Amino acid sequence: MSVTSLKPNIDHWQERVDMAAAFRWTERLNMHEGVANHFSLAVNEDGTQFLMNPNQMHFARIRASDLLLLDANDSDTMSNPGAPDPTAWGLHGSIHRRCPHARCVMHVHSIFATVLAALADSTLPPIDQNTATFYNRYVIDEEFGGLAFESEGERCAAMLSDPQKKVMIMGNHGVLVIGSDAADAFNRLYYFERAAETYIRALQTGQPLRVLSDEIAEKTAQELDDYPGQAEAHLREIKAVLDAEGSDYAT
Repeated sequence: MSVTSLKPNIDHWQERVDMAAAFRWTERLNMHEGVANHFSLAVNEDGTQFLMNPNQMHFARIRASDLLLLDANDSDTMSNPGAPDPTAWGLHGSIHRRCPHARCVMHVHSIFATVLAALADSTLPPIDQNTATFYNRYVIDEEFGGLAFESEGERCAAMLSDPQKKVMIMGNHGVLVIGSDAADAFNRLYYFERAAETYIRALQTGQPLRVLSDEIAEKTAQELDDYPGQAEAHLREIKAVLDAEGSDYAT
């Protein structure tokens, strides 16, 4: 059965389907952590209205119709029935309120990104194509202040003011990526975890690293920034696999 034939009368349906597919694949790759991580996607022009996963629902079960539709400027959100996780509201609500360029926000505690975030120096050196992807394109948060309730969320949002910095390595915490849509953000999340894994495994050898020059690292990053259609194709193929398996993600 095709995705379009399952469409109910719910707003932002295609965006919901794409997000549900990203949740399912993140779980399949073991990049989630229990029911603790969250993805959100802005659906209005200024970015303040957004879709997000329900409170404490496992990524493997999330369907398009399950996603919450929230307003970052609604001060009553946490007192309403079906309120989101308070740390998700603190972090994602703050970002969607303060950073209109952050259309899609994905935050996980994936293994290798979190190991990188636990190092005293969380810099990701350009030692291969994947690590070079992020050259000069991330920020490192070195001021972890506990769970991401609203004050912590506001602090993190303030660090994402530069639209060119699309990854936050959250020291002592995990990773957060932003993107133009679900495909863009998920593709960035996927490749950041791959890059972090390459770096951590390279460190484990105890051998000197072959670090690219600044010039080649930037050239590679720019070429990948401009590479046509990769993120869209990545998510399209994920949905094709899920559809072939008979997944209910698009319901």
